[in-house]
Amino acid sequence: MRFKALICASVFAATLCAACTSCDKAPGGKDQQGNGETADASSLERAITVTDVAAEAFLSGTPGFMYKSYNPYTGQVTDAGNENVWEFSSSFEAVTNILYALNRQKLEGNSELYDKHFSRYEELLDRLYMGLQYFKGNFSLISYTTSGNAWSVYGVPRASSPGSNNVTGVLNVYDDQMWLVRDFIEAYKATGNKDYLDEAEYLAGYIIDGWDCTLDENGNENGGITWGPGYTTKHSCSNGPIVAPLVWLSEIYKGSGETAVRRYIAADSKRVSEEMDKSEYYLLYAQKVYDFQKSRLLSSEGVYYDMLGGPSGLNDTQVDKLDDAGKARFYEEVDGVTYKAYLKPGSPSGTYFSYNSGTMLSGAAALYRVTGEDKYLEDLKALTSSTFRYFAKKDATVEGLYTYDFSGNNSWFNAVLLRGYIDASAYVDAALQVDSFKQIYDHAFENFLYEGFMPNSLYLGWANKQENRNIKGRDQFAYAAQFALLEQYSMMQD
Repeated sequence: MRFKALICASVFAATLCAACTSCDKAPGGKDQQGNGETADASSLERAITVTDVAAEAFLSGTPGFMYKSYNPYTGQVTDAGNENVWEFSSSFEAVTNILYALNRQKLEGNSELYDKHFSRYEELLDRLYMGLQYFKGNFSLISYTTSGNAWSVYGVPRASSPGSNNVTGVLNVYDDQMWLVRDFIEAYKATGNKDYLDEAEYLAGYIIDGWDCTLDENGNENGGITWGPGYTTKHSCSNGPIVAPLVWLSEIYKGSGETAVRRYIAADSKRVSEEMDKSEYYLLYAQKVYDFQKSRLLSSEGVYYDMLGGPSGLNDTQVDKLDDAGKARFYEEVDGVTYKAYLKPGSPSGTYFSYNSGTMLSGAAALYRVTGEDKYLEDLKALTSSTFRYFAKKDATVEGLYTYDFSGNNSWFNAVLLRGYIDASAYVDAALQVDSFKQIYDHAFENFLYEGFMPNSLYLGWANKQENRNIKGRDQFAYAAQFALLEQYSMMQD
């Protein structure tokens, strides 16, 4: 990809804040409230405020390096370890969402924020893309329809030089590629840079290559995508996130006349290739993946399980840890060529994480938009209701606010659920759901914002002890991304 040359130094200097002189004041005190000048800021301005300080604190001058933990009250990095690609990509997501919102504002005749911020954020996006290259590597993959194809994808940990990462086995997972497909398409929409679209399509091809097209006894595809090429489990997070982006690609190429090559398995087990309209190709797989996840992972609570467990008789879900007998089951030979074989997964299990339902909300909304099929609208209605009932608890922490679980990874997971509600709101009444999140983020920003940082408790503010006021970059960028999404939602309502 040919992006413009960038100097290594960030447009946001990596110099960290000086030690604060009011570190021991109690949380919720006046010193932790908004400074008044930001009280009436728009959601987009809030996104920019949080992103600016997070970029300074967490992104070092080294491309692809994001510190794990920072304490804004001491101005110290509290864990200098580097985050994995998923956490690092949260910064790319936040900047992309801001650029998209800035672009929409300009198109609607309001260019003030665009003129002030778009150029510098576009430069930051380019820099972050450079950082992503440190997670990239090459490997050869035996899939269901190909034997030994070469791929260049994003690995979980960061390498010491761009393009040199070890991405074999469990060191790359499909969901990381899916989030990046989403972000690259949105970066293309925001900037018009086709290089981002090309990267999104390449990764989409890799993901589709992971679709289980082996046939059951009735001649139907078994379906689903394992967590990664080195895993035997099939997860909600390795299926649902790609649905909406595939629909976006279908929309981009509708009427273009461009084609794609579909690979699948015929009834006689032979591998078949056929050329088809590219728009129809992407829509076909969006529907396939959506149908698989809904049929296999939707719980009686009306929200989505985490995964289908590993196949019976295998002691581990990771292929590289299987014994020879297990590996033999993982592959099959057809006409002298080795392919990945079908492994019957276990039962649905695991925690009901909010993002696994959020991706299906976005997927259903996208599929309804392009197909008009009532089944997707009915799914939207049901899932909007059931997720809110399951994940949101009124007055549980702060009177007047809905409580969502923001512990652990849930700060980012909830961002995916909010995105789902916003996507659903174009077709169903999701105003309460969207507003429940907006009230939480506004409450935290207006009452507990400190030096531009969101607190480690959105409801109660900062921990009492200074040493416990550590925050994660991924969470800060997730909040910024959500503010930008809320700005987009606001523009939808006008």
